[in-house]
Amino acid sequence: MMKILNNSLPFNKYAFLATHNAYAIDGYPSHTRVPRITFTNQEDNVMDQLNNGARALMLDTYDFRGDVWLCHSFKGQCHDYTAFGPAIDTLREIEAFLSTHPAEIVTIILEDYVRAPNGLTKVFTDAGLMKYWFPVTNMPKNGQDWPLVNDMVQNNQRLLVFTSIQSKEASEGIAYQWNYMVENQYGNIGMQAGSCTNRKESPPLNDKSRSLVLVNYFRCIPMKKLSCEDNSRNLINMLYTCNGAAANRWANFVAIDYYKRSEGGGSFQAVDMLNGKLLCGCDDIHACVVSYNWIKFINIHRIKILLCLPLLIK
Repeated sequence: MMKILNNSLPFNKYAFLATHNAYAIDGYPSHTRVPRITFTNQEDNVMDQLNNGARALMLDTYDFRGDVWLCHSFKGQCHDYTAFGPAIDTLREIEAFLSTHPAEIVTIILEDYVRAPNGLTKVFTDAGLMKYWFPVTNMPKNGQDWPLVNDMVQNNQRLLVFTSIQSKEASEGIAYQWNYMVENQYGNIGMQAGSCTNRKESPPLNDKSRSLVLVNYFRCIPMKKLSCEDNSRNLINMLYTCNGAAANRWANFVAIDYYKRSEGGGSFQAVDMLNGKLLCGCDDIHACVVSYNWIKFINIHRIKILLCLPLLIK
């Protein structure tokens, strides 16, 4: 499980693994009694994704059968043959994780097609997640730092939810993603080596009035065998490219398919690299552990060092 080395920094000073289409899982049973004809993006359930270190989940929400469902779309509509299941099932998994891991923060990024008034508010409430809700009023809109992670934990404001529908920030208190985040182009275009451009809905990547950066790195059509190569050195190279495109800012979220597949350290190594860069300017978070422990040692023994300094000078 991911463990933050030093939780005294602002939320935007950390990087997190994001599972793209976290709900589109191999072997997910049909809830419509119609064979599903669509692709999957992950191999294990959401609880396992969280237990394995994912801290951001990308979900597609739709009005379907009088409720909110997670679904792949066809022309903006959910169908029996593209539906996965009611959103509340997945949201309850997230609630179970948050309730049993009181120091963890989870981010949900919604590609949102729910038009029912307060439809999302109802399903989040029914899933028991409102008690963890991070309020929009506490989110910085002009590029400032986010609250400290340890304050978010102490205040139990450990669930961040972003929607792609602008009006819901005012109507339901759900943060409009593009007020707070920049994001690169997804799909095959976003995987071209040496190029990192923003998706059309996002502000430019170098817009520092948004203090969170999300890097997508997944194909238009997910392919398990190719994901092993995609999630390895190619992913690391793209993170460096996007750092330059985003005004020398490292990604806070890295979104991929089949997150466990790689030719080496994969997505976990990528997140370790990002946190190393963010926390101590190192190439890996494990190097920061040494630096951080040495700093703690110096701080603890500072008085002794100062008292001994005259003796050392003599």
